Amino acid sequence: MRRSLLVLSLVATSIPGIAAEPPRIGLVLGGGGARGAAHIGVLEVLAEQRIPIACVAGTSMGGLVAGAWAAGVTPARMQQALAAVDWSDMFLDNPDYGEMSHRNRAISRLYLPGSESGVGADGVRYQGGVVAGQKIKLFFNRLVGGSRIEQLALPLSIVATDIGSGEAVVFRDGDLSTAMRASMSVPGLLAPVEQGGRKLVDGGLVDNLPVAEIRERCAADVLIVVDVGTPLLKADEVGSLLTVSAQMIGILTRQNVARSLALLGERDILIQPALDGIRAGDFPRHAEAAVRGRQAAQAVAERLAPLALAPADYLAWWQGIEAQAAAPLRVDAIEVAGLGRVNPRSLDRFIDIAPGDVVSAERIDRSLLRIYGDGDYESVDYAVIGNAGRNTLRIMPVEKPWGPDYLRFGIHLAADSGDGASFGVRAAYHRTWLNALGGELLYHAELGSHNRLGVNLHQPLDPAQRYFAEALAGVEQERLSVFEDDRRIAKYKVTESRLGGWLGYNAHVYGAVRFGWLQRRRDYRLDTGTLALPRGDVTFGGWQATLDFDRSDRMYFPTRGWAAHLNYFHSPARDYARFDAELRGAFTLADTVFNARVAYTGSPRGKLPAYDAGRLGGFLNMTAYSTGQLLGDDIQYAGLRSERIIGRLPLGLRGDMRFGVALEAARLGRRFSETGRDGWLDSLAFYLGGETPLGPAYLGIGHSRQGASNLFLFIGTP
Repeated sequence: MRRSLLVLSLVATSIPGIAAEPPRIGLVLGGGGARGAAHIGVLEVLAEQRIPIACVAGTSMGGLVAGAWAAGVTPARMQQALAAVDWSDMFLDNPDYGEMSHRNRAISRLYLPGSESGVGADGVRYQGGVVAGQKIKLFFNRLVGGSRIEQLALPLSIVATDIGSGEAVVFRDGDLSTAMRASMSVPGLLAPVEQGGRKLVDGGLVDNLPVAEIRERCAADVLIVVDVGTPLLKADEVGSLLTVSAQMIGILTRQNVARSLALLGERDILIQPALDGIRAGDFPRHAEAAVRGRQAAQAVAERLAPLALAPADYLAWWQGIEAQAAAPLRVDAIEVAGLGRVNPRSLDRFIDIAPGDVVSAERIDRSLLRIYGDGDYESVDYAVIGNAGRNTLRIMPVEKPWGPDYLRFGIHLAADSGDGASFGVRAAYHRTWLNALGGELLYHAELGSHNRLGVNLHQPLDPAQRYFAEALAGVEQERLSVFEDDRRIAKYKVTESRLGGWLGYNAHVYGAVRFGWLQRRRDYRLDTGTLALPRGDVTFGGWQATLDFDRSDRMYFPTRGWAAHLNYFHSPARDYARFDAELRGAFTLADTVFNARVAYTGSPRGKLPAYDAGRLGGFLNMTAYSTGQLLGDDIQYAGLRSERIIGRLPLGLRGDMRFGVALEAARLGRRFSETGRDGWLDSLAFYLGGETPLGPAYLGIGHSRQGASNLFLFIGTP
């Protein structure tokens, strides 16, 4: 309070040239997405001109900049913070693929994350937006710390919209980062912020330029108003559901901005930066927008000059506001608050902080993102509670309101010039938190070229979910082609039933190891062609041990990281064992990604029978050959590929598009198909591909010096 009085006193007594009633200056920063970075350049000029501000208001991106500035963050620090952000990652909620829990990774490989819908007694419920805003909220936390609006030295108003009533909601107190997050919640893209029974979204819908609010807030005599609003799309640019929604929001915004501009008087100063070519989603161009904001403010420098303070007075005014960068803090205790169905102990294995540690905000964020990556939460936030010289880190997960039971879906379409086209539609009913330890049931089915039906039980055995038991039962049917001299000579209908049970251990976020028994029955029936494999039924079971570690940053097209997958199966009754091993690694230089993969399938005991043979062929698995064209034992494989990133998906969608070249080599010992291909086989492939909202997509062609060639097209969930 004393700091606020100092600020007002300096404003009231130090403006040159006005002896009696000096004008109170209010600052208004409008919304406009990435274009709002122009506000930073305006603030730089206001500091150079020594303009004191009595109060500030902002909406959307203007609310972010206004909130940070009122919390004492200098324009230079804002620029540094924005420059450090990976904007292709900021609007993606999940952590890197390798930081997700092993169970959630397994689910994500089978089903599209965006297809998740809650199902319960009250019907089907949906997610609030494409982006939940997890990383955005953590970024705000780092920028302004745990600041509360009512404790700031500079009076601040941040505008949001109640999507239920259409009313403006003005934050004049409460948690600053929450207000900033609410004001930026673009409907349909960012999930609303729920507070006090209301769902709050982008304030630009009702008051994108809060002139009336700031005039009332501190009885401002002079307003400095910065309008960075996004222009409307042209008629021929509006054609998709997304552009129609964006245009509707733009129309509403333009209408309320016009009303706000009509409230300006002769003494008020309007700044409208020239932001042609910078769109609301062009966050990587924040530095360019800031430069244009600076230029626009410099153009009105003559009007700003009479409002300036003397250098010493301005320095005293700003010192009453400026905040120091947050230093690492000591955590004396950790608590988890707000959970209902989820056992708080299940978070233990994701938290890399122990009482007594001195930690940075970045280290806290990493633990919170790992918790979020478990798949049970709409958001995960934190607060540091200080009491009697002790700091308690309070972790505050918010469980998904559309959970705990979900419907999930997947789809894939594929074309292979050697084996024809295939398709599949996949669906699952996923029940979670069946008990206090976190038991799950997954009922799944697939219809198409590959038919499946089954159920999977996953039961943690301890509250921290480090140990688990798993069981499955299911049946599936596929078509298996047999090739000779690059010609398909037979196609089999293969039906397999499985029943298995395992005990396992979650190795932190690296992955899981399992050991158990798998019982299988396979039925081969010749569909077309000549008899090439034994036909009939075979029943076999055995002990199985697996290790599945993955530290890749992405599921399908990683840019960095490594993965290791090992599987050992021993059938005592059939007197053979099968060992599968695969190692992968990726790293990036500039816009080029390098990948390496080595794999082996062999029989440490006995010989692999035809019904459990290893397979090669398919995209990046000897691309020149059709899927499953090479069947055999003692398979050795090595592949190297280079991928040039040629495009990136819009904000909120993970992935990029790449042009790639792959060089592969393989050798099979005992062969059940392509029996005339001895020694090492090679494959050179060229492809376009990337990770899309529907899963991986690629178009590729492969050729081998041994005469094989193939063309692949795929999109969906493998």
